[in-house]
Amino acid sequence: MADWSNWSGTVTSHPRETVLVRDVAHLQLLCEESMLAGRRVKAVGAGHSFTGIAEPTDVLVRMDRLSGMRSVDEATDRVWVHAGTPLHVLGPELRRRGLAMTNLGDIDRQTIAGAVSTGTHGTGAGFTGLAGQLTGVELVQADGSLLRVTETENAELLPAVTLSLGALGIVTALQIQCVPKFLLHAVEAPATLDETLDGIDERVDGTDHFEFYWFPHTDRVLTKSNTRLTDPAARAPLPAWRSRLDDDLLSNKLFGALNKATTRAPRIIPAINQVSARALSRREFTDWSYRVFASERDVVFRETEMAIPRAAVPDVLRELRSWLARRVEVVTFPVEVRFAAADELWLSTAHRRESGYIAIHQYAGRDHRRYFEAFWSMLAGLDARPHWGKMHDLGASELRSRYPRFDDFAALRDRLDPQRVFTNPYLDRVLG
Repeated sequence: MADWSNWSGTVTSHPRETVLVRDVAHLQLLCEESMLAGRRVKAVGAGHSFTGIAEPTDVLVRMDRLSGMRSVDEATDRVWVHAGTPLHVLGPELRRRGLAMTNLGDIDRQTIAGAVSTGTHGTGAGFTGLAGQLTGVELVQADGSLLRVTETENAELLPAVTLSLGALGIVTALQIQCVPKFLLHAVEAPATLDETLDGIDERVDGTDHFEFYWFPHTDRVLTKSNTRLTDPAARAPLPAWRSRLDDDLLSNKLFGALNKATTRAPRIIPAINQVSARALSRREFTDWSYRVFASERDVVFRETEMAIPRAAVPDVLRELRSWLARRVEVVTFPVEVRFAAADELWLSTAHRRESGYIAIHQYAGRDHRRYFEAFWSMLAGLDARPHWGKMHDLGASELRSRYPRFDDFAALRDRLDPQRVFTNPYLDRVLG
């Protein structure tokens, strides 16, 4: 019996048993036996969620052997992928076949099943989250049976099982609607917060993928604008030395050292942020999409992210700026702001709503609670929806009113997992 903890160290558990499943048949037998024995089963991927959504209580299932491409339909650009495939492996595998995922988030350490099941998203007004790219899901149910959901089989369940929180069964494979491989022309440039917010609609609507990072206690932001290109000859990646300097040294090693130092002397954080923000320089490059979307994140932190109506983003950020200006709390980590199109997935944070996402972070060595709770209080009346894999304090009673299909999902859960084989404390809280 070995302890388990997630990447950020916010959740630790002591499962009774760890099973590395050999194949789908092995997983089916495990689920059936566990149901009969009254044990709970939880598949664990990279553990990159900050919440306890993947916390195993009785049986921890490792899906490492269920990894890689299963099939490719060249006529439709649809691929079946095994659930345990890490995103950083999937990107190159798709490119070798002339394909790409339509959009990705900014971290690629997760497995594909974990990413879609928690509502992982990227940015871009014309693009949904990762789960919105799925056209099929296979999962093992509590009784060991295999449920296949596609546009032609059990199609009415597709909006529920594509983003299931791991509450309906254990996903074994996913069908992704891919697109032909493409490049991203990336332009990263400093700006001020006010000028960015004043022109936010023009920036978001006029760019394929727009996001920005605001440095607390300053008026400085780093904007990121990515434009999709199809001509491979346009590829002009960052030189290796620049990539190592920016991403490895400045974003990870140096940033980690700064956080350790400022934790001992937090009063210097605003001054450090001013220096860091003004040291930002413009950079421009073009590379394969999966290499531009994702960045390395080595410094351990805590994160909460909320989806709100897109139009509310500027007011919330200005209120957050006013609160931070009072120096109630000092923060080194930038505030990340992204955007996504509405979709029809039952538990998607962008369900039937164009959404803006505000993510705030605190270094793991410092107490995050006062900062996070103040941020949450600013969202009253906005029907804010938390990223399922990031920290929040909401339960089923609050979430039910924010998701029109919440009760439909709960009813499906009752049907597919009446004995709650796949539950854990987090799912009990958010789903009831």
